[in-house]
Amino acid sequence: MFKKNLTQLLEGLKKDANVTHWQEIEAVPAKAVLPPESMDDRLTQALATRGIGELYTHQASAFERAERGENIVAVTPTASGKSLCYNAPVLAEILRNEESRALYLFPTKALAQDQMSDINELIEAMGVPVKCHTYDGDTAPQIRQSIRKAGHVVITNPDMLHSAILPHHTKWVSFFEHLRYIVIDELHTYRGVFGSHVANVIRRLKRICAYYGSSPQFICTSATIANPRELAQELTGETVSLIDDNGAPTGKKHFIFYNPPLVNEPLNIRQSALMQVDALAKSFLKNDIQTIVFAKSRVRVELILSRLQELTKRRFGEDAIRGYRGGYLPKQRREIERGLRSGTIKGVVSTNALELGVDIGQLQVCIMTGYPGTISSSWQQAGRAGRRQNEAVVIMVAGSTPLDQYIVHHPEYFFEKSPEVARLNPNNLVIFLDHLKCAAYELPFSSGDVFGGEEVDDYLDFLAEKHVVHERAGRWYWMNDAFPAHGISLRSASQENVVIIDQSDVTNHTVIGEMDRFSAMTLLHDEAIYLHQGVQYQVEHLDWEEKKAFVREVHVEYFTDANLAVSLSVLEEDATREESYATVSYGDVMVRAKATIFKKLRVSTMENIGSGPIHLPEEELHTSAMWLSFDESVIERFGKETLDQALVGLAQLIGHVAPIHVMCDRGDLHVVPQMKAEHSEAPTIFVYDSYPGGIGLAKEVHKRTEVILGHVQALLSSCLCTSGCPACVGAQSEEGGVKRVVGRLVRLLQEHPQVREERMVKR
Repeated sequence: MFKKNLTQLLEGLKKDANVTHWQEIEAVPAKAVLPPESMDDRLTQALATRGIGELYTHQASAFERAERGENIVAVTPTASGKSLCYNAPVLAEILRNEESRALYLFPTKALAQDQMSDINELIEAMGVPVKCHTYDGDTAPQIRQSIRKAGHVVITNPDMLHSAILPHHTKWVSFFEHLRYIVIDELHTYRGVFGSHVANVIRRLKRICAYYGSSPQFICTSATIANPRELAQELTGETVSLIDDNGAPTGKKHFIFYNPPLVNEPLNIRQSALMQVDALAKSFLKNDIQTIVFAKSRVRVELILSRLQELTKRRFGEDAIRGYRGGYLPKQRREIERGLRSGTIKGVVSTNALELGVDIGQLQVCIMTGYPGTISSSWQQAGRAGRRQNEAVVIMVAGSTPLDQYIVHHPEYFFEKSPEVARLNPNNLVIFLDHLKCAAYELPFSSGDVFGGEEVDDYLDFLAEKHVVHERAGRWYWMNDAFPAHGISLRSASQENVVIIDQSDVTNHTVIGEMDRFSAMTLLHDEAIYLHQGVQYQVEHLDWEEKKAFVREVHVEYFTDANLAVSLSVLEEDATREESYATVSYGDVMVRAKATIFKKLRVSTMENIGSGPIHLPEEELHTSAMWLSFDESVIERFGKETLDQALVGLAQLIGHVAPIHVMCDRGDLHVVPQMKAEHSEAPTIFVYDSYPGGIGLAKEVHKRTEVILGHVQALLSSCLCTSGCPACVGAQSEEGGVKRVVGRLVRLLQEHPQVREERMVKR
């Protein structure tokens, strides 16, 4: 069989009509320097035995600044040797003083395991007895004590630090007394609710360190985001210096946008992205070109994997193409990583589990099933392709969502825009109070004490009234039997989460997750189809009082979608400004929501195949929101019925676009159109944070309204449909009216106030 090389396959791809953009990124040579003279000879020799005779400029800068005592954040692309930015200073310090300790924080267990292997190889080459261990849920109980007593480098994750290390700090006395460095890897993942929680966990960690007399230095690393220094400073509460002079070499890269062909032109419906991914991956794999395919869910990973294994098993055997996702055992994951590095595994289909810096070598081709959601994530995934001197190919196959279609039609947005800003709000009242309770359990507070830069006497008095803490002689003590960290999830701002219990196995019921009460109303009601890591479960019973949802695994061809009747009342208006035909405001709102009915929708055709009532009480959420209120003149221009349609379509578009600009998940923001808002009786679109108290997302939308509306207008203009479709306003109409009136409404909002005044004078 004739085997094509990469160049020949690319020539064929250039003739494909579905390629909408082809960006060639030229190779960049390495910028390297000799290791600093101050570096210990044992470390220099160990690096040399591993083939590292010189350091990239960013690695050398990180070492020198860390040696000077600075807190640093290093921001360079995937596979640029970021781990040496922290391993070198940490090991140099331990060589100087064997009592020194370091704490490494990674967002996932897989990444922690991978980094442990990396540092242990360096330690072995140095020939010095430095003990480095992971400390997580998989750590055997018999070795936990020796890690606490004698571990020089302890590698863990924020959840473990929050619930298992800090509450039991008295078992870690020698570790905290000598803690010299705290390493936070993959900094960009700590945003939104999760980041806000982790910032408070760091506050608690620093408080315990101060109690034991240590003041550790921070070394952070991040993928490219717009505000790395600001994020690092918010997360650590320290002044941080930025290192972004990437010295690592990169090979030539072809970045290709691929839009599946239309199968229904009037409705703008395209062929499935999965089918295109299968075909593209097969063409590379059958020519023996190592390929990674990214998919957004576990179900998609398994679908693509089974098809590719079927297509290539005659040539390579089934084991040459593997899947990689959450749910695989650590041993299995390590085996897959080794196979990719050695080349015995030709292809891998992964969720974003391989987006972070797990070492799998450098593959030649990366195919993304749809836009990953942020520019930052896209570059992380793209970084998985490309040996340092060789050509690499990255293909993003668009789905039919508004975002995917916008990206493939506006490559300049992707390639020229600086990556997104990561936001967090550690002083969100709900999150702050949760961690104040944890901190009070860990160490008593004295009058005048500060937590996160704020004096906390008033907060502690409030907790004392609730009989959570007890005040005696100007000190507050924890007074509950249970310790609070167990009841607080770092992934949610809600205090009262619904626990999801899988009862598929009659003899062994297991907790598979939790969800805030507000989301549970539409996703965990009786008969709902709930997806967990790609597996379908049917909710058999939601016990609202006990906050428990009992689910059982099923395989069905439909999903459920619930209607939520929402009413909003404005509690306080903090900021407002006049725009063309509307006012844009920001403040506190009370959201009242009641789930009413649910529909069963067939996955393949989206047709309604059944429905049922939902019997749940109304829920209240006090949060922050921004809102667009339209003038009376807009109703006169459009008519009530037409304006109502336009509000729904515009809300749909804002819901897709706003999360990109504030770097959050779509579920973190809710967009609600109302023809007659309670507070003003004016047509209004509300955008609110879906977490109690808000985490600052709606405030950011308020600041960026003009940019977001510009993006909405561009998305609408670029959509190829005539009457509105799922890739833009989410609806169709016979006369093609919905898309047209939404466009008119957006243009009105974009008019400069002076233009509007001139028109009024002319009238």
